[in-house]
Amino acid sequence: MPDWIEHTIWWQVFPLGFVGAEPETAAGAPVVHRLDHLQAWLDYAVELGATGLALGPVFAASTHGYDTVDPFRVDPRLGDEADLVALIEAAHARGLRVLLDGVFNHVGRAHPAFQEVLQQGEQAPRAGWFKLSWPHGGHPGAEPDYACFEGHRQLVTLNHDAPPVADYVVSVMTHWLARGVDGWRLDAAYAVPRRFWADVLGRVRSAHPDAYLLGEVIHGDYAALVRDTGLDAVTQYELWKAIWSALNDRNLFELAHALDRHNAFLDTFVPLTFVGNHDVTRIASRLVDERHLPHALAILLVCGGTPSIYAGDEQAFRGLKEDRIGGDDAIRPVFPDTPADLAPFGWPIYRLHQTLIALRRRHAWLHRARTRTLHLTNTQLVLSVGDGTRRLLLALNLAEDAAVVPAPDARSVEAGEAVVTDAGTRDARASLGPHRWAVLAV
Repeated sequence: MPDWIEHTIWWQVFPLGFVGAEPETAAGAPVVHRLDHLQAWLDYAVELGATGLALGPVFAASTHGYDTVDPFRVDPRLGDEADLVALIEAAHARGLRVLLDGVFNHVGRAHPAFQEVLQQGEQAPRAGWFKLSWPHGGHPGAEPDYACFEGHRQLVTLNHDAPPVADYVVSVMTHWLARGVDGWRLDAAYAVPRRFWADVLGRVRSAHPDAYLLGEVIHGDYAALVRDTGLDAVTQYELWKAIWSALNDRNLFELAHALDRHNAFLDTFVPLTFVGNHDVTRIASRLVDERHLPHALAILLVCGGTPSIYAGDEQAFRGLKEDRIGGDDAIRPVFPDTPADLAPFGWPIYRLHQTLIALRRRHAWLHRARTRTLHLTNTQLVLSVGDGTRRLLLALNLAEDAAVVPAPDARSVEAGEAVVTDAGTRDARASLGPHRWAVLAV
C-alpha cells in the first residue's frame, strides 16, 4: 500500500449526477464540457479537510456509467480527455489525490467488442472476450446467450480467462495512471476471479508502484480476497451496516462486534470506511434519529481505516435508494454551480465534518488504530482507540438520559461534549448529555 494513503480522506463524487448530465448518451451528440463544474468545488473539498477526490464513472458509457463503451475515452456528457486531465491537475495543485472508477467485470452492450459479436457471430475477433452460448450456431446477425452482471442484460460479463481481456484491463489502468491519476476503485471486484486480479494488478503495480488499488467488495472474506488478489484495500460494508443499524436499534453490542472484526481486518489491510456512497441510502435519511448523525461521523473518523465522505453527506443531504429504474437518482443529485448556492441548514454538519477531519489529521496514526471496548450497554459505549503507543477514547450515549461512563486516563475533550472528572487518573469518568458523544484525549 502506498505511504500517502495513511493521510488520505476521500471526498467521493458521482460525476454524471453532480454535473447534471443527461441520463443517456444520444448517438452523435456533441461533447459537452461539464467537468469544470466539478473543478469549481475543489476548494470546498480542501476546506472540508479532504485530501483525495474519488471519482465515479467518467468514461464513455450508454447510461449510468457502469455500462462502459470505451474506457480510453471520457464520457462526452462530461467532456473530453483534456477536461479530465485539467481536473486532475487542478486537484493535484490543491494537494488532492485522484481515484478513478474502473468497471472491469463487465461492459455495456454498446461496447465495440460486443457489437462485433452481434454483427459477425462467433467468428468475431473478440468473441473470446465474452462467455457466449450459440443455440442456433454462430452465424452473423445471430444473438448469443451471454453471461451478464447480476441479471442485468445491458451489462455483459467479460471472460476473465481470456488473456486478451487481462491485457486490455492492464492497458486501461496504466493509460490513466500515466496521465496522472493516483489509483483505481475496481467496481464489482468481488465478481471477478481472484487469479485475474492477481495477474492484472501485479502487472499494473510493477509499472506504477505508488498506485492505490481498491476493490468494491460487499460480502465475503475480505482479508483472504486482499491476500489473493494484491488489492490494497476493499470497501468495508460490514462496518457501514453496523454503524447505522446499531444507532437505529440502540444496540451498540452490534457495533462493538463489528469493530472487533474490523480489528482483525486491520491485521491484513486497511479497509475503506464510509457511512455513505453512491449506491446506498444517504446516512441522514438512513438514521431514524437525526441526533445520532454526529455519532456515525465520530465512529467513521476516529476508528481505523481510510475514510471516504460521499459528496453531500457533509451537508446532511437526504436521499433514498430504491430498487427500480431510476432508483439511484435521489442519491446522485445535481450540485449547484458553487458551494455558496447550498442551503444554509447543512453548514453545521459541514463544520462538524471539518472538526472531526481536523482531529483525524492531527492523529494520522488513527489510520491503523485498533479499538478496545471499555464500557458497553445497549445505549452507551466507550472505546479505547490506539496504535499501541498512542490512544484516544470515544464515548457515545444514545439514551434519553444523561450518562456517566468510565474514561480511564482521560484528560480533556478533543471533540464533542462531555465533562471529565478525576482527569488523568484511572478513575476518570466522562459525563455525557442525552444523545451526546465525545472524543477524549488521554
